[in-house]
Amino acid sequence: MRNVKILHLPVLFVFVHACFAQADFAPYFYDNGPYSNNGNLALFSLSEDTRVGTQIYRLNGTDPEGQEVRYGLSFDPGSKEIFRVDPKSGVITLVEKLDREKQDSIDVSISITDGRSKVTERVTIFVMDANDEKPEFKNLPAIINVVETTESGSSIYKVEAVDRDTGSGGSVTFYLQMQQFSLFAIDRHSGVLRIKSGEMLDYEKTKTHFVTVIAKDGGGNYNGKEQFLSSSATLTVNVIDAQDTPPSFIGTPYFGYVYEISEEGSEIFTVVAEDGDVGRPNPIQYSFDGGDDGVFGINKTSGCISLLTNPINLRREIFNIKVRASEVNPEGKLLEYSHTTVVIRVVDLNNNPPTFYGESGPQNTFELTINEHPPEGEILRGLRITVNDSDQGANAKFNLRLIGPGRMLRVVPQTVLNEAQVTILVEDSAAMDYEKHEFLTYKLLAVEIDTPERFSATADIIIHLLDTNDNAPKFSLEYYIARIPENSPGGSNVVSVTAVDPDSGPWGEVKYSIYGSGADLFLIQPASGIIYTQPWATLDAEVRSKYNFYVKAEDAEGKYSLAEVFVTVLDLNDHPPAFNQNFLEKTMVIGAPVKIEAVDDDAEVPNNVIEYAIMKAEPDNNIFDINSDTGEIKLKSYIKSMAIIQNITKKRDCTWSLVVQARDRGQPSFSTTAVVKIDITEAIKSRFFSYFLGLRKRPGAVFGICLTLVTFAITLTVFISTVIYWKSVKKTRVQPQGKIRKIMRRPLS
Repeated sequence: MRNVKILHLPVLFVFVHACFAQADFAPYFYDNGPYSNNGNLALFSLSEDTRVGTQIYRLNGTDPEGQEVRYGLSFDPGSKEIFRVDPKSGVITLVEKLDREKQDSIDVSISITDGRSKVTERVTIFVMDANDEKPEFKNLPAIINVVETTESGSSIYKVEAVDRDTGSGGSVTFYLQMQQFSLFAIDRHSGVLRIKSGEMLDYEKTKTHFVTVIAKDGGGNYNGKEQFLSSSATLTVNVIDAQDTPPSFIGTPYFGYVYEISEEGSEIFTVVAEDGDVGRPNPIQYSFDGGDDGVFGINKTSGCISLLTNPINLRREIFNIKVRASEVNPEGKLLEYSHTTVVIRVVDLNNNPPTFYGESGPQNTFELTINEHPPEGEILRGLRITVNDSDQGANAKFNLRLIGPGRMLRVVPQTVLNEAQVTILVEDSAAMDYEKHEFLTYKLLAVEIDTPERFSATADIIIHLLDTNDNAPKFSLEYYIARIPENSPGGSNVVSVTAVDPDSGPWGEVKYSIYGSGADLFLIQPASGIIYTQPWATLDAEVRSKYNFYVKAEDAEGKYSLAEVFVTVLDLNDHPPAFNQNFLEKTMVIGAPVKIEAVDDDAEVPNNVIEYAIMKAEPDNNIFDINSDTGEIKLKSYIKSMAIIQNITKKRDCTWSLVVQARDRGQPSFSTTAVVKIDITEAIKSRFFSYFLGLRKRPGAVFGICLTLVTFAITLTVFISTVIYWKSVKKTRVQPQGKIRKIMRRPLS
């Protein structure tokens, strides 16, 4: 079986191969037209901005027998391989960057084969333009020479630029950078550069202009976005000078000085002028056009101004000389000119200091006597002062100042030129006080302002002040506090008050007086201010301990001031303590205290502070305690019952007699004693019972109680009798009717 199969297979293969060999056709490309992305690349175009690595096309064909086909792509010998194809898929990939400006079409050979037959076609791929080129200027560098007299609006240059792109990307328009500030304008389409309308070039202002021109394309697509590209170039415009500008002076304004020591022929000042046309300048000639008064001259070539006379002959302090500078052409003819003014000042030398003058000539001390506190703003007319500086101009200008205590005075004027009458005004009237300053000394100072030497002069101003009665007496204190013992005799000194009047003479003498509701018991010595009690006055702190009144200090013209006086009468220990009775009876319940009280009529502590003490107790001293401050008497703490007391006394009667002392704390100390009788009862007894026990020693109270009880019994008896009577009357009125009824009910016998 295996041999039969081997023998049949070759026979079958040969048979099939022979059949297909007879029917073999060549493969071919599909022609899908120019707008397809697959086929045979017929009329295919590609933009130059396509990115390297992009799959741009797919070769597409078939074999009639259905054999698998493979694709190929080749370039002319020596040409760069720009594309690459995948043999199996036919996908063509861009491997080199395109540039339409260098190569706008690419010839390639494409092939398709089925392994036996191979078909080759030659095709052209067109490279389409993208806007990737900037405009390029052609006629650079551009240096343009223009005469400054060229009329506005004139064309001075034509800018050329080329953009190698096609379409709108190849069109170029022109602009000027910062055109609003430029003297130039450009036609945007032709590139013709002109002087802007209404503007002129000026060599004297600007010799060279740098004009930046921008060339911009019309825009186009690049990498899927619209793109505008531009280039810039700088044009150099040189302005050529023309003879159109008059001379100009250098270093103006001009000032010259003539000093009083200058000599005839001295050079005062030199002016300098140049031709305004600095490119081709003409020489300058100088002359005067007025203001020199014939006392000055000028060198026509150098411009040097000199003095033609002695300074003593100059009649003005300032000369304003008009100088002309004229251009001279090569033929010696005067052309354009210009003027300037030279100010020449006659300068005085500063050789005189300021000087003060009185009525009789130079003076450096001035004195005046016035009353204190003159009105503010008043002129001190007694001072006649003049100040003078013999120099001229700025050398004779100086300031005046007053230097002295405070700001009481002010000088007018404060700035002087040459000479002035000096006026001194009162600035602070209150400060001009005789009591503070009997005389005032000031320095009047004159100092030059604008001179290097700063010459100065001084004068002494001495002002004597006269006293006036401008002060009221003033007490040393606003109030006085005095203390006097209550036992002081009449006429005793209480306090001395002092007031001072700083005025002099009679205005400074002070008289004292007192008044007020509390002044009745007191007098004052008018000259010394000593306050003392009336001869008949008796002071008692227990009656009145405080007095206050006013003391008045007055000068000769009635100016016065007041102070208040507070007098305290000091309490003395002149009253002993006193009990209400010298014999006191008390009932004490065991465990409760009894209290005694004494009164001291002294007004102040410690004279009226009382201390209590038990001096003696019978029948036993050691059973009671007393509070020394309150006077409370109580049993000692160990006594709790009547049995303890009876055990101590051996008696059933519990009555004690105590001698109690009340002593004040004054110096000297006074004391008083009283006998206190105490009945002691049990604590369980009621207060009512204790009360009745106490009545044994109070017969008057017992009588009052008995009278009250009898009156109550009589009243109660009368009330009961009245009630019984009215009940009897009522029964009497009802009884006859009852009797009649009973009689009628009895049977007849």
